[in-house]
Amino acid sequence: MKLTDFKVLTLDCYGTLIDWERGMIDGLKPLTRRAARDLTVDAILEAHARHESFQQLKTPCKPYREILAVVYRRLAEDWGVPASWDECLAYGRTIAKWPAFHDSAGALLYLKKHYKLVMLSNIDNESFAASNAKLQVEFDAIYTSEDIGSFKPSQSNFEYLFEKLAHQGYEKSDILHVAESMFHDHEPANKCGLASCWIYRRFDQPGFGAALKPSEMPSYDFRFNSMADLAKAHQEALRS
Repeated sequence: MKLTDFKVLTLDCYGTLIDWERGMIDGLKPLTRRAARDLTVDAILEAHARHESFQQLKTPCKPYREILAVVYRRLAEDWGVPASWDECLAYGRTIAKWPAFHDSAGALLYLKKHYKLVMLSNIDNESFAASNAKLQVEFDAIYTSEDIGSFKPSQSNFEYLFEKLAHQGYEKSDILHVAESMFHDHEPANKCGLASCWIYRRFDQPGFGAALKPSEMPSYDFRFNSMADLAKAHQEALRS
């Protein structure tokens, strides 16, 4: 299997192209500064992942920015910190401030020359518009959890993806799914027989950060530590 075998890259956004962990830690500072305990970055992210995943399962049609508001409330309760609902809602709006990884925009501009680029993200459309501006590329299609009515790792998200791309003439074998999260992306990709590329942004950090640990470690077809490394590997594949 070679990178040049594919026609479509389906991409996760948050954790892969946008540095959601940095955005979360910064956005939660009004809460963590008031907590009467020492909270490590790992502890904050693990608690966030637990509440986020639970809420996404319980309210799959709720926009992601509103999921984050509920997560903020649950974290405040866990840490014994009072928080108004306006403060919770404000945290949901911080998505617009979450930074892109430094290599994301350049890599996407290169890959756009060689692939159809399709976004498959656990996001609402309004929030993604702000992130898309940072990525500086026009995606060929954007499929969000708000459009689909469920959140990854639900198979419904991938079934939606396959149906839409089939209408455009693409088969599953044409698609390479590019993502960081083992829980949200690679595990469900394995279940539906989709080739995947792991962008291992956390290669120098322990644990799974803002994503839950998968039930078992999924397999993947390619692995790179950044989008820039993926673009470089594609260039090398063209020369080989």
